[in-house]
Amino acid sequence: MSGDTHRFAADATDRLDRAIAAAVPALSRAQAQRLIAAGRVRVGDAPAAHAAHAVDAGTLIEVSIPADAPPAVPPAFTVLFEDEHTLVLDKPAGLLVHAVPGRGGPTLVDAVRAHAPEIGDIDGSDRPGVVHRLDRDTSGVLAYAKTEAAWAYLKQQWRERDTLKQYLALVADRVDPAAGIIDAALGPDPNDPRRRAVVERGESALSEYHVHEQYGDEAALLEVRIFTGRTHQIRVHLEAIGHPILGDVHYGRASDLIPRQALHAWRLGFRLPATDAWREFEAPVPADFAAAVAALRARHRGVPPWLELS
Repeated sequence: MSGDTHRFAADATDRLDRAIAAAVPALSRAQAQRLIAAGRVRVGDAPAAHAAHAVDAGTLIEVSIPADAPPAVPPAFTVLFEDEHTLVLDKPAGLLVHAVPGRGGPTLVDAVRAHAPEIGDIDGSDRPGVVHRLDRDTSGVLAYAKTEAAWAYLKQQWRERDTLKQYLALVADRVDPAAGIIDAALGPDPNDPRRRAVVERGESALSEYHVHEQYGDEAALLEVRIFTGRTHQIRVHLEAIGHPILGDVHYGRASDLIPRQALHAWRLGFRLPATDAWREFEAPVPADFAAAVAALRARHRGVPPWLELS
């Protein structure tokens, strides 16, 4: 990755830095941001102004990489718990759990391998130790197996739905009723294979939500518990009831409050493989999510705060 110029068309509407990281596997999102700041990225015929610039699908992008650009390195993550069998971590937004065709950049698997090289021996796949997944732009708590026995035990709990999975989400508009259960099967969107949708003969999916802070008619802060783990489940379910997640350009629209979907895997409970003891782990609210909540509270003074931001 030295002295190269990459020209490509964005494959989806997204932030400029994310579009670059997706199209140029050798670049991390942080590296893309540095190249934009250095004036080495052009969008159409003009220099790129900033990393958060929104580009539409088909937009022509040119990236010039200097000869001395450092290689991408596995990103850091925060350890919430670790023993000889299990790693529980706080995944940052913008990070893929594992490699996906057509999506470049370092992954959580890369970072965990650097942290615990022994996981490379698990299950003989390119996703060693992966028990469950979070979307690239979803932050929060995630469990990882460090041994073959732990991987099998944790996977069994996920299959049998013997886990607690609670999320925080900021969604559009006034949510009424303020609590509810969404029981709607999910499958590929018949009109767009890149999306999921509520479909008649899809896989069963069950979510429960509670509104904890309502910001006028603009937005609401929800706690969401899922009892199944379907792809994009929360995002599709909330969009289906008319309340897409703020910043979710795939199922809703961009937001001036947060540069990614405002979805955070807040709390996770399961039995530890080492002891069979039930444990619950909580990932702190990330800075971008907290800033969005703070901005909404400022716009709608008088809303009783439920969530502690720090």
